[in-house]
Amino acid sequence: MRIAVDAMGGDHAPEEIIRGTLIAAEANPNVQLILVGQEERIRPLLSDSKLKNISVYGASEVIEMDEHPANAVRKKKDSSIVVATKLVKQGDADAVVSAGSTGAQMAAALLGLGRIKGIERPAIATVLPTPEGGKLLLDVGANMDATPEQLSQFALMGNIYAQKILEISNPRVGLLNVGSEEGKGNELTQKTYPLLKASPLNFMGNVEGRDVPYGRADVVICDGFAGNILLKTLEGLAGVLFEQIKERITSNLVRKLGALAVKPGLKEIAQMMDYAEYGGAPLLGVNGISIICHGSSKAKAIMNAIRVARECVQVGLIEQIREDLPK
Repeated sequence: MRIAVDAMGGDHAPEEIIRGTLIAAEANPNVQLILVGQEERIRPLLSDSKLKNISVYGASEVIEMDEHPANAVRKKKDSSIVVATKLVKQGDADAVVSAGSTGAQMAAALLGLGRIKGIERPAIATVLPTPEGGKLLLDVGANMDATPEQLSQFALMGNIYAQKILEISNPRVGLLNVGSEEGKGNELTQKTYPLLKASPLNFMGNVEGRDVPYGRADVVICDGFAGNILLKTLEGLAGVLFEQIKERITSNLVRKLGALAVKPGLKEIAQMMDYAEYGGAPLLGVNGISIICHGSSKAKAIMNAIRVARECVQVGLIEQIREDLPK
């Protein structure tokens, strides 16, 4: 198995990207990891490594976060994300991992890999931590607008991912809405509901935003506009809560003594809520494995994103989606 890693993408590239790749390479000696990017910046960071399953593939250009994604992908043919995606297209890599511009990665995947036949639009699927374990939310930003048919396709792909990667048998699929009743919602959700209800999926109906953190659905479907707002609201809320807890329980000596007793439990909760534990978000619907990482990803997140890529390849995720599409 060969996985291409965009060494130049992300806020902490290339240092943290390479650190995470080195950790993954050591843990998975049978996986070949290809660092794609500017060799003069990559090779010095590998000088102390004796690992045989890491190689470097040169790419002279970098797409910056503020560049127009589609234009940048077309103009910068030798950018790290374009070259890494091209390796997948050519069969020289089985998956690509990047923490760079999400828009650029999407454009590179659509232009370079194309869509799976029968899928109109790809969707970004992210795993959310809940007390019931990791649950899937899609789309979280690939499509600001979507049709009912596209949401149905998202549900199909999310169902397969939940089964094969999250190991949830017969996942409960829910439609994100403003109420649980069947007639609730805007035109999009009202037209999507009967499509999901008539599908072979284990459709549980509408789920409200407050249900998502409790894990009451295994797969939550929505358009990218609603999904991105929900995702970032949950991230921000978690950050504020942990800041407030830390401030309040250390505000005086008595509370500091009590904090020692609850510290292990708080650490466990923090670990559960840490996006780095889940690695990256797959771009489902493109004709190849493309894993999108948080822009601020450090070594741990990159290591786990490589794990996600490896698992997607091992289970034949693309082939599974093709097989389950309506003929």
